[in-house]
Amino acid sequence: MSGLLEVIALHPADAERAEAGGADRVELCGTLDEGGLSPTPELVEKVRAATSIQLRVMVRLRPGFSTDGGEAIRLRGLIASYVSAGADGMVLGFLNGLGEVDAGVVTELIQDGSWPWTFHRAIDSCLYLDEGWAALQTLPRLDQVLTAGSARGVPHGLDELVARARGNPWAAGVMMAGGGLRPEDVPWLARAGVRAFHIGSPARPGGTYKAYVDEGLVRSWRNLIDAEVRHAH
Repeated sequence: MSGLLEVIALHPADAERAEAGGADRVELCGTLDEGGLSPTPELVEKVRAATSIQLRVMVRLRPGFSTDGGEAIRLRGLIASYVSAGADGMVLGFLNGLGEVDAGVVTELIQDGSWPWTFHRAIDSCLYLDEGWAALQTLPRLDQVLTAGSARGVPHGLDELVARARGNPWAAGVMMAGGGLRPEDVPWLARAGVRAFHIGSPARPGGTYKAYVDEGLVRSWRNLIDAEVRHAH
């Protein structure tokens, strides 16, 4: 049994190298400012031409996790253009002013499609995590939740991730651990039932986004994840 490995890509070369290293999927961002913002449809098209693995695209235009009616219209247009450009799925997530999952806005954004999608790390900024996860379970076609267990990253949220995965089979099935993920975290998560993992800077020499994704680093994560998932299974 193997796990799922997703790698952040910023351009076609990243995607090519992620695929060569054994990644299952790339998450495409236009920039990593503010934790990741949307790319242009043209970039999606170029990355789609460069790789055959799954491609999910970040749908987020501004800092934070809130949106409004006017921006939602723009986001729906972007999503349609991403689908036309060859994206397999989307990455999005919004909270309302009370720090709750904004199920209404999210449903409005995804309702026209048939593609799968990831709710991203907005979940880690929910005021009440249990209620947030319960809301996620009601959203159509959601098959992945990118989470670090804490807004401060996996090193601070590992206990939360492990406890939630062990206590909630649905959460374990959709959870994709990422956001400061370290190699030493993988065994704990795999034993708790987590099968999907997400890396950004660890796939790059020196851990810097100034460097391209490195095939060898991706391969080392691929091997680690598969070994730990098999061992846990």
